[in-house]
Amino acid sequence: MANTAQSTDEFRFRAEEAAEFGIPLPLIPAIRVHDVDDDGRRLGVIRYGTGTPDVVFLHGAALNAHTWDATAASLAAPAIAVDLPGHGDSEWRDDADYRPASVSAALAPVVDRLSGRHILVGQSLGGLAAALLAAHDSATTGLLLVDITPDVSKEAASPVATFLAGPHDFATRDEIVDGARAAGIGVSRESVARGVALNTRRRDDGRVVFSHHLAHLGGLQPSLTSDRTRLWNALESLSVPVWLVRAQRGFVDDALTQAFSAHLPDSRVIEIDTGHNVQEDDPVALARIVAEMSGTCNTRITTERTTLE
Repeated sequence: MANTAQSTDEFRFRAEEAAEFGIPLPLIPAIRVHDVDDDGRRLGVIRYGTGTPDVVFLHGAALNAHTWDATAASLAAPAIAVDLPGHGDSEWRDDADYRPASVSAALAPVVDRLSGRHILVGQSLGGLAAALLAAHDSATTGLLLVDITPDVSKEAASPVATFLAGPHDFATRDEIVDGARAAGIGVSRESVARGVALNTRRRDDGRVVFSHHLAHLGGLQPSLTSDRTRLWNALESLSVPVWLVRAQRGFVDDALTQAFSAHLPDSRVIEIDTGHNVQEDDPVALARIVAEMSGTCNTRITTERTTLE
């Protein structure tokens, strides 16, 4: 089953978003492209800039590629953001299998075709998929995990689970914004409203529903907590730099941070004062971290190609 409800004006909020976060104009170009996985399922991709992408962004459960718009605009370097299967403009899976391994397998051929040597930046579910992808992708030069480790539990993710387990259809988008703000999601009503507009569609009966498949499956699936051993094995096998961005109000607490460092003693942990969706709460700070990692990994991103000080 495919979701085909993305607006033809899906980039209409970029200037507004830039103004909120102080991102200088003009913004790096952004266009929508499509590819398919090895099973022929459509995958939506946003391409930022005009050169070969140095950065591949993978979003979290119940989000979509637009969650990276402000981060990519602040970075101002060639990049792609992929709609995970079942999210955004990507096709839904009939088997509803959105575990990290399944997501990683679907994305691998697309990332290989659409990018050159790159760092992988993955938040939440996208981070776990990125870990598995990096373990089998020789073009990956670094892995940046955003507020996720293999040990994050359902309990840690309960705010998102509770939000997704709520009503499945709404009279207006404002109802969804109200619920998200009540759950502590977002830094402003305006930012949440933009995300909701790009993550919902209106049914034939006029009711508003989420575009992603998870909302139609009875809430958050066990995608964040599956196969911990496989995920740690993948991370421990990597010879490229692995960094963790820990959100102070996110999923990764002190104990999880310590466990991450114990598993990966050569890794780096960077703490930032945001909620779980770091890329939406402080995209400029995250872009600086991405640019720093890109430079560390000897990719083509330079200070002349960014808007960062």
